[in-house]
Amino acid sequence: MAVTRVVFMCGPAGSGKSTVARCLETEGMVRLSFDQEAWERGIQHMPLSDDVQRDVEEYLRHRLLRLIGEERDVVLDFSFWSRAMRDDWRHLVRSHGIVPETIYIATDRATCLARVAARSRAHGDDFALDPVTAADYFDHFEPPTPDEGPISVVAR
Repeated sequence: MAVTRVVFMCGPAGSGKSTVARCLETEGMVRLSFDQEAWERGIQHMPLSDDVQRDVEEYLRHRLLRLIGEERDVVLDFSFWSRAMRDDWRHLVRSHGIVPETIYIATDRATCLARVAARSRAHGDDFALDPVTAADYFDHFEPPTPDEGPISVVAR
């Protein structure tokens, strides 16, 4: 039996997470995305309200567990902006015998903010953020550390 692979995409808004996650998707992984799920529900503004955030998270947790049960490889195209969030999802995955990998997209602040400012709201990976919110997201992002498990750093 093959070991199911779960990848956490990690980085602030505009870092390039979805671009890398879509590449993994073309290689056969199932991509789960907060942004895409919100978009499919008709939500086209960020940040999500607390109740929508909880609802989307619950849905994605259940979907992840179903995919793990089907022995599918999954890439979680989230920001994983905090250590606490990563620990929470890591615990969920490890409870099923899987050690998740983290791909940290290391992109400088100016590039992230410029990419977010250029967004056109054309699809679920293209949410616009006001400049203050985008800067706040970047400034409060907690980069992953080696003690969190397997981490790959990609400069974009």
